[in-house]
Amino acid sequence: MFREGARILMDPSAAWVEELHHASLSGAKVRAIAEDPLLAEAERRTNVANLLHWASANVLRPGERVPPALGPEALGTARDLVRRGLDADGLDSYRTTQNVVWRRWMEVCFTLTTDAVVLQELLESSSLSISTFIDDTLEALTEKMATERADLTGGTHAERRATVALLLEGAPVDRARAEARLGYRFNGEHTAAVMWGPAGIASERLAAAAESLMSACGARRRLTVVASADALWLWLPVRAPTTGQVAQAMAGHPQIRVALGRSGPDLEGFRRSHLDASVTQRMLAALRRPRQFASFQDVQLVSVLDQDPARATEFVNDTLGSLAAAEPELREFLLTYLREQSQASRTAERLYTHRNTVLRRLARAEGLLPRPLAENAVQVAAALELLAWRAGPPDATS
Repeated sequence: MFREGARILMDPSAAWVEELHHASLSGAKVRAIAEDPLLAEAERRTNVANLLHWASANVLRPGERVPPALGPEALGTARDLVRRGLDADGLDSYRTTQNVVWRRWMEVCFTLTTDAVVLQELLESSSLSISTFIDDTLEALTEKMATERADLTGGTHAERRATVALLLEGAPVDRARAEARLGYRFNGEHTAAVMWGPAGIASERLAAAAESLMSACGARRRLTVVASADALWLWLPVRAPTTGQVAQAMAGHPQIRVALGRSGPDLEGFRRSHLDASVTQRMLAALRRPRQFASFQDVQLVSVLDQDPARATEFVNDTLGSLAAAEPELREFLLTYLREQSQASRTAERLYTHRNTVLRRLARAEGLLPRPLAENAVQVAAALELLAWRAGPPDATS
């Protein structure tokens, strides 16, 4: 029965896996993980890997002690927690997911037998198995994190990361000492970027992409902080690059994504630009359709509108009416029309189509709106922009 239950657990439903992820990213101790799209995605991969590790071990050897889960997912997440300056509290999600898995396991066990004696024995042995597995895994990961922390504190990376963290928090840091430690001056303009790639991407590829971005912007130097195994934080001592410059820089790095902040002067610009880039990264990571790069200006309005998702959805439905449920292509067309200052000829040129086609599509879109477009153009544009970022833009580089 233990083996049969483990087989069932190896094929979890999508809804149950989502419940597992939600639990693992809830709570004050893991807030920093939940708010970081890269750490959150790594946490989800680790959840699934740990579940399959325990279940497959019990398919092969039911009831025997399961070895700690120290696969690439768990070890990568542990390293990233240390690099972000997070302590072992970041592993609190293991206990949360343990509770969720136990509830699901009990449901499975009650489908396997109606014999109370056998059921009691099965629950007792499996409870010991799950708790011992989690204890052993946490002990092993804590040791790995201590080793990683010792390695980092022995080099310049830890100093740079700690100094940048203080600057971003607005702590009173001696300016000259911070500049010396980082090898970066704070006078003039600064543009921050967050650059990341898929899990397991080689650090050399991230570094090459950073060099390309720096070159395209005309910057002679940059400040780089390793944020995680798959991400870099960058600062360039120049004004924000144009869309064309970023497209040129990233053309040779299709797997790497970039989020840019607004440029700003001095220490406050250094700090604010990074916070902007972090907001932009969260918006990019949440898109259903991939987009390689975006600037804070691209997401600023949407980030404000979407602070209360329920009210934002209400605003979209009230403003767009039936258009909200229409095909995405029609909404994308109307948004392009409004971006082109409601000029049919410019819209036709932008979409490489005939002006009459633009007028026909416009008439259809207006027919779905609850109010005439001329009376409500600003609100319609805002609602369409919000929907576009929720659903993903039509063009990966637009």
